[in-house]
Amino acid sequence: MLIGLRHALDFAESRNCGIAAINTPTLELLLGAVKVAERYQVPLIVQHAQVHEPVNAIEDIGPVMVELARRSSAPLVVHVDHGESLDYIERGFAVGFNSAMFDGSRLPYDDNVAQTRAVVQAADARGYGVEGELGVMPGREDGMESTGVADEALYTRPADAAAFVAATGVTALACSFGTVHGLYKADPQIDYDLIGSLRRASGVPIVMHGGSGLSCDEYRASIENGVRKINYYTYADKAGLEAARALLADAPDTHVFCDLTVAASKAIEANLDTLVRCLYRIL
Repeated sequence: MLIGLRHALDFAESRNCGIAAINTPTLELLLGAVKVAERYQVPLIVQHAQVHEPVNAIEDIGPVMVELARRSSAPLVVHVDHGESLDYIERGFAVGFNSAMFDGSRLPYDDNVAQTRAVVQAADARGYGVEGELGVMPGREDGMESTGVADEALYTRPADAAAFVAATGVTALACSFGTVHGLYKADPQIDYDLIGSLRRASGVPIVMHGGSGLSCDEYRASIENGVRKINYYTYADKAGLEAARALLADAPDTHVFCDLTVAASKAIEANLDTLVRCLYRIL
């Protein structure tokens, strides 16, 4: 069934858990996410980032995401991730997405506020929630261009978070506090005290971007301090790649692509199963 962002975040708040938000630019990722949500009957967010347009356009993969969410036995949100313009977010709304994130984190502060507020107004007219972002993380949502190391100079400041939420009316706020997009090249150094300060100052649920590659203890400590939505992509996609490589190594005479997609799908689903059991305290 299709639910809204606020509904999912309310569930997380009431259960003191984190909502898995899975980027699903391919059918393998999408089906894996839906199957795991249905297995445990928990809310989950499937999302499409603008940076993944070269993989599948939102007009192509988006209607599939929406239809699977509508007919699913699990409560699912369909979310535009890292939309870089109101026009792109409107493209998502046009195919049935019911939630969006505007990423103005690299814009000057006043421009970020103005453009995020415009997205909030467009979403409010439809009854949708909006995620904003303040503070910068290294790397991109597709796992490319990551240094693998966070920069404390780019972390979100609590006073800025409070002002930003008040000025924009966002439902949730993505912040920088030690995670990175893509693969980690050093052990993550998450500032849990900062997460707590951001949650208290902003008054809204905090979103973790760059959520791949952490331990269950790190996820749960982040949740304890106010993270309620956890974006996840790179390590699930990497699990699929490694499974396909392993199949080719073990069976070099494999001659159809479908065999690779089956192997990748099973690995992706297993990876997401582990994530969900951690975030929702099913372990």
